[in-house]
Amino acid sequence: MNTATHVSYGSWRNPQTRSVDFDQLDVWVDLVKLLERGTFDSVFFADVVGVYDDYRGGWDTYVREGLQIPNHDPSAIISALALSTEHLGLVITSSILQDHPFSFARKISTLDHASRGRIGWNVVTSALKNSARNFGLPEREEHDARYEWAEEYAEVVYKLWEGSWDDGALIRDRERGVHADPERVHEINHVGPRYSVQGPHLSFPSPQRTPVLFQAGTSTAGRSFAARHAEGVFINAASPRGARLVIDDTRDRAVAAGRRRDDVKFLQGMAFVVGSTEAEAKRRAAELDEFLSVDGLIAHRSGGIGIDFGGLDHDTPIGDLAADVQGTRSTIESLIAAAPPGTNPTIADLIRQQQESTRIVGTPEQIADELEQWQDAGVDGVNIRYITTPGSFEDFIDHVVPELRTRGLAQSEYAPGTLRDKLFGAGPELPQRHPARRWRGAFRSSAARPPADRAGVSGVDAP
Repeated sequence: MNTATHVSYGSWRNPQTRSVDFDQLDVWVDLVKLLERGTFDSVFFADVVGVYDDYRGGWDTYVREGLQIPNHDPSAIISALALSTEHLGLVITSSILQDHPFSFARKISTLDHASRGRIGWNVVTSALKNSARNFGLPEREEHDARYEWAEEYAEVVYKLWEGSWDDGALIRDRERGVHADPERVHEINHVGPRYSVQGPHLSFPSPQRTPVLFQAGTSTAGRSFAARHAEGVFINAASPRGARLVIDDTRDRAVAAGRRRDDVKFLQGMAFVVGSTEAEAKRRAAELDEFLSVDGLIAHRSGGIGIDFGGLDHDTPIGDLAADVQGTRSTIESLIAAAPPGTNPTIADLIRQQQESTRIVGTPEQIADELEQWQDAGVDGVNIRYITTPGSFEDFIDHVVPELRTRGLAQSEYAPGTLRDKLFGAGPELPQRHPARRWRGAFRSSAARPPADRAGVSGVDAP
């Protein structure tokens, strides 16, 4: 995240990290060059468009801790990172709340062109109350209603990316003086509950047309959305067993939606502390933990879930709170799924999970052993959460990646093509079975270009 503290609570105080210089472009340029040296698939920027305000009655703790505030816009630096790299995927978070789908579609197409097809979009629905108020809503919408909103948002951008321009519409014929064929550029005339968009899309199709689609919500509604739309899902399961439950369920839903099980890849959030011996790794972990802010950790969990933990006993059962959650519901569901059957984990368990269950401390061989267990549970890759930057990444690249390559668990060179080519090896564009593809060619008929007196009528149904 383009901020000092994302999920490494208090680590900005560590003199070994550059995270406090998040506002300096060279910090990010240096990082992406390092990641490309390690043949990482992509760099992923999380983001929020509001401040957490659900801890001890307000947002003072977040400001004091530097916890995701101040926070800058990652999309504003992506062009520089694209110019500084050749293969690395560039994935940004953008909420349905923060940008109108027409302007967002144009921004993403521009970035995909600039990066030669390396852009990914993490779709989020913004769980923070303050985010809703920042964009003119009196209150945050109910959890499942936000996913209904996301469905229409996705439909609009799909129509623009996939349907507004036909293949070959851009001609660039200097001799005939024809830059693009107007018969192959179409309005979309979308009219829905929230949006009315005439079109056409102002960008011609980018290398991927639609960016690689990611999603991070693993609640029931989030899994249903991911099953229909996502190509990559970020999960934060508390154990391989918990990951398996989420992965199997989401893949079952994907098949029910007409997709294939392997159309969706799952990326587990993990932190790593590496040592040449187990004792050294544990010593280094203890040194890093000296900077840990427990208050920041609890505040972040509190703000994301939408329940003020500041006034609750840490022995309060999480299950007793689940019904009241309108924030990030998947956090609680993940903890409950990972707990032994018949148990009701507490707030204290949530704190321990955040700090311990998704951090591996050990030698490169021990780390690789544990990652194989996550792979056996269906996890396709890891989303590395740094503790210090670039130190956490340097340690992983220099010591763990060689071991993973030896076991065939990490690539040693990049495949050619776009980010989607690299991840799936089946071409730069979405497969026909993805719902976005139904809009390809859907606006070619005369019905899709209505006369002025029909301007309020929605575009044609998908074939």
